[in-house]
Amino acid sequence: MFSGLMLNTWIAATAVAVIAGVTGFFAVLRGSTFAAHAIPNGAFAGAAGASLLGLNPFVGLAVFSVGGALGIAGLSRRARSDVATALTFVMMLGIGALFVSWSSQYSQEAYSLLFGEVFGVSAEEVLPILALGAVSVAAIVVMFRPLMLSSALPEVAEARGVSLRRMELGFLLVMALATSMTVPVVGALLMFSLMIGPAAAARSLTARPGLAMTLSVAIALVTVWAGIVMSYQSDWPLGFFVGTLGAAFYLAGKGYAAARRRMGPTASPAA
Repeated sequence: MFSGLMLNTWIAATAVAVIAGVTGFFAVLRGSTFAAHAIPNGAFAGAAGASLLGLNPFVGLAVFSVGGALGIAGLSRRARSDVATALTFVMMLGIGALFVSWSSQYSQEAYSLLFGEVFGVSAEEVLPILALGAVSVAAIVVMFRPLMLSSALPEVAEARGVSLRRMELGFLLVMALATSMTVPVVGALLMFSLMIGPAAAARSLTARPGLAMTLSVAIALVTVWAGIVMSYQSDWPLGFFVGTLGAAFYLAGKGYAAARRRMGPTASPAA
């Protein structure tokens, strides 16, 4: 399980989990979960177009992910954020359907991009994944303070001179880079679960931003690692375990938060 091609699986999955945990924390905090769903699924169209042209699917994923982020940010200036996200998503899906219809040999690759192919990660794919992951994390580190302020207290951030539009665009571009890296590993459909489930669970466990982000990464790592082991042993698809574990962690976090709220009033008088 830890030799040969499986070593590439562990490296790639670990990088995916880290960046999903970090970006997912801000997606949940900013209320951008719809964008976290739309960008990876819409980027599927880029991979289809790249395959038609004989290019690496990573190229198409990167181009359409960035294009989707720019489209959402641009349309949000004239429409509500959810409407802008939906319009961009629908447009990218339409283009993807057209690209798929032009090819009769794309079905297997399309399936792997939708649901992931973590056990098929090659040595050539590991380096781009690590590089894009490092760029994404570095970008988050650089804009951490203004991004945190604009996410939690947008009015205060604007009063202090932080451009909310620039922060939104910057975060969407980081999410686009994360999508380019993660879709071939866990799939477009399951990337949403990995990005949102652990982050939402972490937010239920603590209100401290630093601790919540750390927990988000930790839960994402446990989800992916446990999913790999169970998928390897059972021969069931990894996507099933990623989706199920992500939902389980979220429900467990909500249950813990509810229990803590119930215990709070009774603990106070005793103190």
